[in-house]
Amino acid sequence: MRGHDSAGVPSGSGGEGAGAATSVMTTNAATIANRDAEGEKDMPEVMEETGRAVGAEIERFRAHFQATAPQRAREPVWLRRTRSAAFDAFAELGFPSTRQEAWRFTQTTGLAARPFVIPPRVSIGREVWDSISFAGPSATELVFVNGRFAPELSGLGALPAGLDAGSLQVVLGHRSAALEGRLAALAAPGAHPFTALNTASFEDGAVITVSPNTVVEGVVHVAFLADPSNGAAAIHPRVLIQVGSNSQIRIVESYHASADGEYFTNAVTEIDLADGAVVDHYKMQQEAPQAFHMATLHVRCSRSSAFSSHSASLGGAWVRNEVATVLGGEGAHCTLNGVYLGNGRTLMDNRTTIDHARPHCTSHELYKGILAGASRAVFNGTIIVRPDAQKTDAKQTNKALLLSDEALINSKPELEIFANDVRCTHGAAVGQMDRDAVFYLRARGIGLEEARHLLIQAFAGEVLDTFQVDALRERVTTDLLQRLSAVLAEVR
Repeated sequence: MRGHDSAGVPSGSGGEGAGAATSVMTTNAATIANRDAEGEKDMPEVMEETGRAVGAEIERFRAHFQATAPQRAREPVWLRRTRSAAFDAFAELGFPSTRQEAWRFTQTTGLAARPFVIPPRVSIGREVWDSISFAGPSATELVFVNGRFAPELSGLGALPAGLDAGSLQVVLGHRSAALEGRLAALAAPGAHPFTALNTASFEDGAVITVSPNTVVEGVVHVAFLADPSNGAAAIHPRVLIQVGSNSQIRIVESYHASADGEYFTNAVTEIDLADGAVVDHYKMQQEAPQAFHMATLHVRCSRSSAFSSHSASLGGAWVRNEVATVLGGEGAHCTLNGVYLGNGRTLMDNRTTIDHARPHCTSHELYKGILAGASRAVFNGTIIVRPDAQKTDAKQTNKALLLSDEALINSKPELEIFANDVRCTHGAAVGQMDRDAVFYLRARGIGLEEARHLLIQAFAGEVLDTFQVDALRERVTTDLLQRLSAVLAEVR
């Protein structure tokens, strides 16, 4: 039996067969059918609830915006205008609903109804951060607590030659002209409500600039730590990264919580690569189990540049990651890899867009999900090939492993091709643990739980092996296995 994605396309269509995953999983078409039926049943209720909740929530965020007006008075005129226009866009767009195709399977009513507050200023002890951080004492590290730069936790001693890294507020205070026309240039606030809300509301963030012809040794770590102990806060991290021509940098962007609790992280990252630049970007998401996490990553690649993104989403109750990459120069390359774990009633939503705008560009994409309990996942991956983008080579693969009958995924790979001399493939495979593979391992003296661990680790390993930062790969693998132990203890 073969599974189908949400568009009714058989799993493995477009050149990627479902057989590639048969050593780990078998297909469960009934589960996917139940998913679609349940989504249709819930939609009218969602529409009705959206109308009641969203207006009041926009007004709550308007109150936040007005309350922070004295802080913005010290900002440059161009930024105040940008913020004002961004909030107007957010108020006009409102919170998305399932009536919109891009949000068809992701409800925002629960997020919109929460009375989030402006995050208080808190101090986190060094021992708390050291227990969370994976980077060594010599690493270049920018740490933000509740969206504000924490210099006492950061490591910005002797920066490598050609690298400038620091607080966005500091840069705005001393040389704001360097950011005019660059901040919010890739992440246009008028097109996305959460990007607009971030642009209007961010208090601080990271600015990283690499000079031309520079190879940055080691890793630059940008970490955002939420402290929910003083109420459910709305935190809006912002990251701006600009990499000069023929330069290279490796960046880790991570999200953590000092304790369990409810809060909302709404992050926006912009990365601009000049000609020949190489950026290796990693994202580790370890939010609290009750957290809402919305993140958008916007990337622009110039001629002969190469961008790679490796993402691990292991925490949060409601998670949506959006990646939008434009290959705007001939010969540019993009790699997107992601792994995620859902349990309980969590939502894991990944939406990617790779826009091939110029000829001779390549892209490769691999996302893998592990879902247990009554968790839900969404994968929507779009590859666009513009009329001038001849000789494009693009490949997209999306696979999900369901560990329970209640786990659901909506998978929607899309190709929009407007050129004729291209090679583009996409594939989707959804299934459950292969009983024959489990039996094979058990017949060789391996216990049931260990057999499941081995198969799941092998399934996720294809993505984890692309993590070239050893300490990060070990941290993600350890965290994944610890969470799996708790999940598998409930799966009998």
